[in-house]
Amino acid sequence: MALLLFCLAQPSLAQAPGDAYAQLRQAMVRTQIQARGVTDPRVLEALREVPRHLFVPWPWRALAYTDGPLPIGHGQTISQPLVVALMTEALKLRGQERVLEIGTGSGYQAAVLSLLAAEVYSIEIVPELAREAEQRLRLLGYSKVRVRAGDGYQGWPEAAPFAAIVVTAAPESLPPRLLEQLAPGGRMALPVGPAGGDQSLTLVEKDAEGRIKTTVLEPVRFVPMVKEAR
Repeated sequence: MALLLFCLAQPSLAQAPGDAYAQLRQAMVRTQIQARGVTDPRVLEALREVPRHLFVPWPWRALAYTDGPLPIGHGQTISQPLVVALMTEALKLRGQERVLEIGTGSGYQAAVLSLLAAEVYSIEIVPELAREAEQRLRLLGYSKVRVRAGDGYQGWPEAAPFAAIVVTAAPESLPPRLLEQLAPGGRMALPVGPAGGDQSLTLVEKDAEGRIKTTVLEPVRFVPMVKEAR
């Protein structure tokens, strides 16, 4: 644990000029993300900056910048870099928004969002992952992120409404509480579909009158979004 804390507390080791991880990160953005159509310059810059390898458990750290998801423990994964980019770009963040994330995981998506929005609220159903992510984000200096353990289906009502919501696990249908907590004019990006079945990355937009429009972006595969036992 002491060694883990030592590594996490030194983001400069991951961001020093000429550092091997920094070179891998630049290549990831160029070949996996820009080459596949992500164009928002703020999103690309955030992905260049956040040291993804520090959000990946040590046994898989060497694979942090490869093109795929990786295990983070407790049956959860850190999403493929391209998927993180696509979901983030779909939110069209400009810097003043309050964002809700469902499924903190290791904290990587929250770190990216924190460079693009004013406030990030993140909920993780696995208490151990929530504690680890909160500590990791704090040690790396991502002070805009608030993390708590809880049922993502319930959202974070006391902080609502949210200009943007991102869900990093797949419900079978749109969660009603999250739709309620999405502000008029807001956008939500989430995978939708059954566990182990066909899932679609979906953009939800709420207009000024509260009407909902959904757009399917592309097929994806996520872990299922689970509820707390009642």
